[in-house]
Amino acid sequence: MKALKVYPVGLAILGVAGFANPALAASAQQCAQLQNTELFNGKITEAEYVKEGMSQLDPNRMFTGASNHTFKLPAHCLVRGEVTRHKGADGKDYALRFELRLPDEWANKFIFQGGGGTDGFLANAIGTIPLYGATELPALARGFAVVSMNGGHDGLDASFGLDQQARLDYAYAAIGKVTDTAKYLIKTYYQKAPQHSFFMGCSNGGREAMIAAQRYPTQFDGVVAANPGFHLSRAGVSEAWDTKQLMNIAPKDKNGKKVLANALSDQDLTLLSNAVLKKCDAIDGLKDGIINDYLACDFQPEDVQCKAGNTKNCLSAEKVNTIKTVFGGPKDSQGNDLYSDWPYDAGVNAMGWRMWKLGSSQDADKPDALNATLGLNSLQFYFMTPPNMEVNPSNFDFDKDVVKTNETGAINDATSTMLSTFKARGGKLIVVQGVSDPVFSANDIKRWYENTSKHTDGDMNKTREWGRLFMVPGMTHCGGGPALDDIDPLTAIDNWVTKNQAPAYLPAKGGQAFPGKSQPICPFPQVAKYNGKGDANDINSFHCE
Repeated sequence: MKALKVYPVGLAILGVAGFANPALAASAQQCAQLQNTELFNGKITEAEYVKEGMSQLDPNRMFTGASNHTFKLPAHCLVRGEVTRHKGADGKDYALRFELRLPDEWANKFIFQGGGGTDGFLANAIGTIPLYGATELPALARGFAVVSMNGGHDGLDASFGLDQQARLDYAYAAIGKVTDTAKYLIKTYYQKAPQHSFFMGCSNGGREAMIAAQRYPTQFDGVVAANPGFHLSRAGVSEAWDTKQLMNIAPKDKNGKKVLANALSDQDLTLLSNAVLKKCDAIDGLKDGIINDYLACDFQPEDVQCKAGNTKNCLSAEKVNTIKTVFGGPKDSQGNDLYSDWPYDAGVNAMGWRMWKLGSSQDADKPDALNATLGLNSLQFYFMTPPNMEVNPSNFDFDKDVVKTNETGAINDATSTMLSTFKARGGKLIVVQGVSDPVFSANDIKRWYENTSKHTDGDMNKTREWGRLFMVPGMTHCGGGPALDDIDPLTAIDNWVTKNQAPAYLPAKGGQAFPGKSQPICPFPQVAKYNGKGDANDINSFHCE
């Protein structure tokens, strides 16, 4: 047997003999015994007992949306292992690695923590709420057993797309394999299966959450999908489209090369954001920097276009046309939509928006916009079939090349709209989406929700009995922006599943933006409206209608 390790979170390692408390020593021994558990087509690589202590910030939280707060975690058994190791067609070794944490005080609940980006890393499996501004306790501290995974490959790039099985694992298969393995280990450790099973993630982790509800409807009782990349293959096409349009107007550096980051300046984006607020902020009854009634916002960028003889506090016709083209979404030469359009919202000048669309690099040869780095790498290796390392935004053919993303879309995209089994078993779904998300369109998830209502229920009110969509005004990708992004969907889904208490709204608090302010985030198609009186920073001064 491998020597037992027992340690407080992030601190020194102790032996079992170091425990003054016999109960802790017994838990440590029980944890160590999991090292000998046999797994189908896999193995346990570590079984270590972790004493009560503070969590560490996950270095990959940029991809998962995990909160940047630390939390006190309970004593628990930490298990790591792998399943389905194989030699890839590209000659690389692949393994589906996982981390499972089993708290001493178990609430008889299990949660799968989604990944992010192209996966390829093993996040700390503590079940942190996957929104940057979240301050509420993670799932492990609430007594959940928590599992995370690497998606079937290691490395943050998309080169795994050269291998068929690695593609399948990342797309969906890893979710089923890790769920089965985690539930088996939970039953082995606690001598009973979890009473309730959940999935929660943001970005690609949100896509994985939707895959869980759509392709594993008998495995999960509650699912939280935040800013989900559910239409990922076409969002990849949109990333190439955005980069191409913005590069068309990007100014040149001293060497005559265009700099993507300078296509729209911070001043340009602030001007645009202020104009959207001026047009739409007061529709909800209160001018407070938040466009709650985003559905009624009819802003057009021509509102900020320079008129003859005026070049101050306005945008050139070239920039306005590019903004319209980007927000209109990618199209082929016949004008057919290839992905989705985007709503205009106040978060267009947020760092999270720039980070995806423009970046900040002044090196023309090394743009750092995520659309041009992570997005391009994914398009080349994963979205395209066959992979094509020569494709880039300048040579991508929006008439001929989009069809080459269909094979990946078929296995990867969480676009199914008939969730009858999930619903019939009592499954509950919460989708949280930032209206200012720059990579996954809020309009696209809205249409998915509407189509799911039609195909699963035929009636929006019936859909709201098991699935609700919450749009967060101003929020960019997995938090941030001029938004109230301190939200706790974990409590909401837990209460809905275990107590049948449907969330009438999600309470939201300000963090970096709007400190001290709170409002309800209402379920679509409702929006928050000011009551006309009362403290504008108090959640009780608003209602959903």
